[in-house]
Amino acid sequence: MIKRFTTTALVLGFCVSVFAQDAPDAAIVQKLRKEGLENSKVMDIAFNLTDVNGPRLSNSPGLKRAQDWAVKQLTDWGLKNAHLESWGTFGKGWQVDKYYAATTLPYYHAIIASPKAWTPGTNGPIKSSVVLIKADSVADLAKYKGKLAGKIVMMDAGAPLQSGLKPDFTRYADTTLAKMAEAKPMAPGARGGQRPGGANNMMAQMMKMREVRAAMSAMLVEEKVALILTYARGGQGTFFTSNGASYALDAKPVSPELEVVAEDYLHILRLLRAGKTVELEADIKTSFYDQDPQGYNVIAEIPGTDKKLKEELVMIGGHFDSWHAGTGATDNAAGSAVMMEAVRILKAIDFKPKRTIRIALWSSEEQGLFGSRGYVAKHFGDPKTMVLTPDQKKISAYYNLDNGTGKIRGVYLQGNAAAGPIFQSWLTPFADLGAKTITVSNTGGTDHQAFDAVGIPGFQFIQDPADYNTRTHHSNMDTYDRLVEDDLKQASTIVASFVYNTSQRDAQIPRK
Repeated sequence: MIKRFTTTALVLGFCVSVFAQDAPDAAIVQKLRKEGLENSKVMDIAFNLTDVNGPRLSNSPGLKRAQDWAVKQLTDWGLKNAHLESWGTFGKGWQVDKYYAATTLPYYHAIIASPKAWTPGTNGPIKSSVVLIKADSVADLAKYKGKLAGKIVMMDAGAPLQSGLKPDFTRYADTTLAKMAEAKPMAPGARGGQRPGGANNMMAQMMKMREVRAAMSAMLVEEKVALILTYARGGQGTFFTSNGASYALDAKPVSPELEVVAEDYLHILRLLRAGKTVELEADIKTSFYDQDPQGYNVIAEIPGTDKKLKEELVMIGGHFDSWHAGTGATDNAAGSAVMMEAVRILKAIDFKPKRTIRIALWSSEEQGLFGSRGYVAKHFGDPKTMVLTPDQKKISAYYNLDNGTGKIRGVYLQGNAAAGPIFQSWLTPFADLGAKTITVSNTGGTDHQAFDAVGIPGFQFIQDPADYNTRTHHSNMDTYDRLVEDDLKQASTIVASFVYNTSQRDAQIPRK
């Protein structure tokens, strides 16, 4: 009881101190709002990243084009030391040069699909009846040996589609945001609940499926099949894509493979199960790029001007890479464009920060946060050993955006409760734009985790879901048209204000 009272008293005292120090400058807020909401360039940035440069799969030509464009654009805006910085070895790049597939029997029908990332092409046009493979175990594969050369094959699997009962596009309800704000930090070392009943059986089934798939992949390469059709999660013309092979320089060969939208896959599957002949033609060309296996991040700065604080950093970022079936608009041209727009806004109002502001546009986030983790390991420390560099103490905070096109509704604190009152104060001028929620909760799956892992305050903003998880995330529908302009303007303005306030604050953002 005494301990609780003491902690509460300290927090209350801290809040009073924070609000006195961190009340936003109304004149600056007005400048930021005017530039960010009325003179925005965020959609032009997004257009260049998506429509102009195309998909940005790791180490692909599209990513390299976009990175070169970003370096030039940041330089043109007046940022300093804009450059590509290697974070380490990634592996092969890859892109689709040509794709065509259609059924020709029982009638002609063009198929919505995409080659799986890092799979080879068909070496010219192919045409074959489709063979349905039924295999629940490795032993079941034996009956197909010697019978599949030059064939187009597919597996006897695919979940029936169900009509959606909920809208694709949503925003957070006030009640949901209120629950987020009421969240309590987890105790140190706390874990989630026990595994549900049947978890061990489920794990065993998954291991068996992986064993069958691995054996099947090896057999299909040995059999020299012409093409594999796989069922892609999604529906209503949308499919969510992935990689079908390793990007490692020494990766084993695999068969050509298409991820097929559910409606087309199930159409073919029903025909084959009914004993009908299905004939399919395809022509797929893909290219691999292994001349430079290094991965790179885009880095640029607005130098600090205060004699004591200019060596300290405020960092912002988002991942620049995408998947290949769309143009990576919401994942994550949106976040990258917002971060680029935020520094443009600050340059447009002729801001001279006390601390240095550094923007980073990460690569290979989709494969495991490689760009940000490599950068953090190089500059700030090793999260495994917690051997930290002197620069780890010089960074005040890192802010990230990577949850689609939705407007900012607040901030995830990652358990850093001391930062809450500061951020609450900074959000106050943007309550009319829907941003006012602070939650102590964690969120994962993106680049702020690399900073948090070495004790640097790293934050991801809360964003409206929009249609990120239902329609655009890693899908063929992740295109410019899915971006919401007003949301991106709002997000850019708020990020610019957080960067401004962090750079000017007397003290760094508190650490956990």
